[in-house]
Amino acid sequence: MLTTTSRSRIHTSGFTVIEMLVVMTAIALLLSVAAPRYIQHIDRSREVTLRQDLKVMRDAIDKFAADKGRYPSTLPELVALGYLSSIPVDPMTGSSVTWLTSPPTAALVSWQSGMPPTVPAPDGSALTGVGDVHSTASGLGSDGTPYASW
Repeated sequence: MLTTTSRSRIHTSGFTVIEMLVVMTAIALLLSVAAPRYIQHIDRSREVTLRQDLKVMRDAIDKFAADKGRYPSTLPELVALGYLSSIPVDPMTGSSVTWLTSPPTAALVSWQSGMPPTVPAPDGSALTGVGDVHSTASGLGSDGTPYASW
């Protein structure tokens, strides 16, 4: 009796190939549903971050113009004078040096100074410098507009 072994005890430990395939198929099915939603949420969070960074930089430009009576010559000037703690990283390009700056328009200056849009500032300095900032990222946002137009 001591030398005989039960065959059922030998085969009950471990998983069969079929059981492993069923589990791997279930995991693959769950990942195929979850992965696209995860990627969509990552893209949406980048867009929200881009909009917020643009809002903060434009607000700093407006405050600088209101305080100094002119627009900043560069974005680093905003950092140097304490209007920004640092130039934010563009979440679409992954760099803080890829921001596209544009000079202020006559309409923007008139909004700031209360002058009509056709009249430049008395010293001429208001229409130079950084009046607006945009992302240089290519592509469209979830609303269908290009990132560069935000």
